[in-house]
Amino acid sequence: MAEAEQAVEDTLEGAHVRSEVRAWLADAWDPDLTVRAWWQRLGESGWGFPTWPREWFGRGLSPELAAVVRDELRRAGALGPPGGLGQGLAAPTIVAHATEEQKGWWLPPLATGAEAWCQLFSEPGSGSDLASLQTRAVRDGDEWIVNGQKVWTSGARQAVKGMLLARTDVDAPKHRGITYFIIDVDQPGIEIRPLKQMNGAASFNEVFFTDARVPHANVVGDVGAGWGVAITTLAYERAGIGGDMMSQATPGEKAGFLDRRAGDVVAGVGVGGEAEMGSMMAAFAGGSRLLRSAAEAMGVTGDPVVRQGIARIHAMNEATRLTGDRAVAAIRAGGRPGPEGSTGKLAAAVNLHATRDVGMSILGAHGMLAGEDAPLGGEVQNVALSAHAISIAGGTNEVQRNIIGERVLGLPKEPQVDRDVPFRELRVGTQRGDG
Repeated sequence: MAEAEQAVEDTLEGAHVRSEVRAWLADAWDPDLTVRAWWQRLGESGWGFPTWPREWFGRGLSPELAAVVRDELRRAGALGPPGGLGQGLAAPTIVAHATEEQKGWWLPPLATGAEAWCQLFSEPGSGSDLASLQTRAVRDGDEWIVNGQKVWTSGARQAVKGMLLARTDVDAPKHRGITYFIIDVDQPGIEIRPLKQMNGAASFNEVFFTDARVPHANVVGDVGAGWGVAITTLAYERAGIGGDMMSQATPGEKAGFLDRRAGDVVAGVGVGGEAEMGSMMAAFAGGSRLLRSAAEAMGVTGDPVVRQGIARIHAMNEATRLTGDRAVAAIRAGGRPGPEGSTGKLAAAVNLHATRDVGMSILGAHGMLAGEDAPLGGEVQNVALSAHAISIAGGTNEVQRNIIGERVLGLPKEPQVDRDVPFRELRVGTQRGDG
């Protein structure tokens, strides 16, 4: 247990939470339940997302106390809560910015894993400069009509809803003409095309909008004020990549987990076929454990250089995880998203690249193999082929370094000559100034 978590455990409050969740799990956890039934039970108890408000499927606990809950779930061998972009990014954004009515629409299926969501932010011409996005939404009575394109959309084919950023005012400066929507993905006006990656998976997609529709009631925050809402989502994204946003099972009907036996999912039975999510989970989690297994498989556990490399990566990953916890704690305490998320996200990318390098050095010539012919079934090679994605997803390393330089080191901001210029007049991405 990490030092900060041990400090919480040493308090009366920490001991009370541990005792309470342990008693609940003794009565509630049943490996013979389906994933659907278990997640329903876990979500309604408030222990699945204990940092959420009590009135919305939570317990109002601090991130430190939530770590105690996670520890008890692991000790009991229970399936953890649903984890995905809807649960990790959309839900906290909804809690912070949505109306009570909207929370009632969207939080229940996220808390119980009934739905998977995706994030419709990045565009072909608007990656690092997200505020220059060009997907348009035009008001049509009680609906908005959406046209444009998004790219690098994780999990779009499993999702039923998406967090959409669209431009609703081309006469406002680029940061002030954006609106944040929750849009239904399953509709005729939306086409999803998978993007094949070099690791063999297709976790990312490009999404095309042709007269797609979204109700005005699905605007989160105010029209034209979506950038501020998006900042909350991005802060949780960076903290999640630097911390823990994944689950043993993917939520939603399309992923095919909900009707499986929960105990089988915990044991990994039949999960290996989920290549898309499996590749990303292997890349983001358990780096030092994977390297230790590789060293054992290659018979080099006594090599001092190998041991030092594994220990260094373990220490780096723990520091990154705690940095991510601090970022989430600051936001949940009501503060503005700080640079901790960028620091943790950048560190996660550096750590994964280091995991790739140490892993391939352990394998030596065996690193040229793949699949069943490779040690550990090619897991180390899969991490090596997946590592570069984290340098881009959630904001590039360069973007994170700019944020750290400005907000932590106090360096001068990069010149921004277009911040107060109406978007219609800009030459950005694929736009040529025609509005």
